[in-house]
Amino acid sequence: MKWGNMRLGLTIGVFAGVISATVFSQQDPAPHWPQFRGPNASGVAEGFPLPASFNIPAGDGVAWKTPIPGLGHASPVIWGDTVYIVSCVSGRDDAGLKVGLYGDIAPVQDDTVHRWFLYALDRKSGKVRWEQLMHEGVPTVKRHTKATHANSTPATDGKHVVTFYGSEGLCCYTADGKLLWKKAIGNLDAGYYMMPQAQWGFGSSPIIFEDRVIVQCDVQRLSFIAAFNVATGEELWRTARDEVPTWGTPTLWKTGDRWQLVCNGYKHIGGYDARTGAEIWKMTGGGDIPVPTPVIAHDRAFICNAHGMSAPLWAIKPSATGDISLAADARSNDHVAWSTPKCGNYMQTPLAYRDVLYCCRDNGSLTAYNPATGEIYYQQRLGKGTTGFTASPVAGDGKIYITSEEGDVQVIKAGTAFEQVSASPLGEICMSTPAISRGLLLFRTQGHVVAIGSSK
Repeated sequence: MKWGNMRLGLTIGVFAGVISATVFSQQDPAPHWPQFRGPNASGVAEGFPLPASFNIPAGDGVAWKTPIPGLGHASPVIWGDTVYIVSCVSGRDDAGLKVGLYGDIAPVQDDTVHRWFLYALDRKSGKVRWEQLMHEGVPTVKRHTKATHANSTPATDGKHVVTFYGSEGLCCYTADGKLLWKKAIGNLDAGYYMMPQAQWGFGSSPIIFEDRVIVQCDVQRLSFIAAFNVATGEELWRTARDEVPTWGTPTLWKTGDRWQLVCNGYKHIGGYDARTGAEIWKMTGGGDIPVPTPVIAHDRAFICNAHGMSAPLWAIKPSATGDISLAADARSNDHVAWSTPKCGNYMQTPLAYRDVLYCCRDNGSLTAYNPATGEIYYQQRLGKGTTGFTASPVAGDGKIYITSEEGDVQVIKAGTAFEQVSASPLGEICMSTPAISRGLLLFRTQGHVVAIGSSK
């Protein structure tokens, strides 16, 4: 194994998505952004104009900018005029965050007492409405130099706000900050399965579906998915997974009259009944460090992963049942509409927007596909070639926003031909996927939440 190929940048949790019980179509103006990458984890919000360019160091386009202490790669989530964000504050002055394309897999050595916070901000002004200290103590598991101890994006349905801090616990608050329950899930040790001492930190986020919170916990030992009552924390079901550590989040998919959870993986990519946890279908193979969250669009589930010798991208049909693994050298079968073996993302979750599927790899290589056939429309390198990209793309108003780790936002015009609109600086490291709310772009940078555009 060439450790230099393991640019895990584990921003683990940057891809950790969240699904709300509320379902919106990509075409409807979404009033909320209740999970990672917005409604249905699509990364899309239409119906409002969005900025084509901005310059945060120069103050150009800034609606507000609120400092947030500590480190967090979780995305902002929004319900109405409230923005929720999480963070973890180390006991060290320099918590240590290293970005870029590199192969160091050693975890950060920081055994100081940490404090985990949940913040509620006013969407229009950025003012902190309230904050809650969720937990205080020495982290149970170490983190990667690109990760934080607050990787997982919260989930909200307007009544509950669910936060997940891996080994430190799963919590549920009311929308106004009252703790409803806190539940210990156990030691969730995630890292490279071939080198367990390389602890990288937990990254998968909770999802809210109907009356339950669902978590995917793929770790070094005893991986599982489970559902808990959102009002009480009572465990409703638990399904064991024979799986190595992964960092994606399950995505809800309505197929016929059944809701299923689509989970990324290495040994077990698959679909489960969202109400019972029963397995519906599975497949094996691909990259052995799965991070991207599955994407549902065009009556397909798009799943990709990377690392090692493989980086596939699959388009799964809603008919999938049983073992749908591809035969050797096959690109499709009865349940896989199409696939490509080498173009799957390592860090970023793909984006399906206006009849094009966009996949951007961690080195900034952007590929645009026909989602129905897998035909490549174009390939284009973003940034300087040495820039890392971890945050997943989002889109709206005909524009796609792809953020580099150094905080330069590549604004691309949607379509089958590449056209760059601008390269807009945030002025800070940014590892988190942005959120969109009624004309506002919200970025969680290393030290702030920044709102860009109109806050009306």
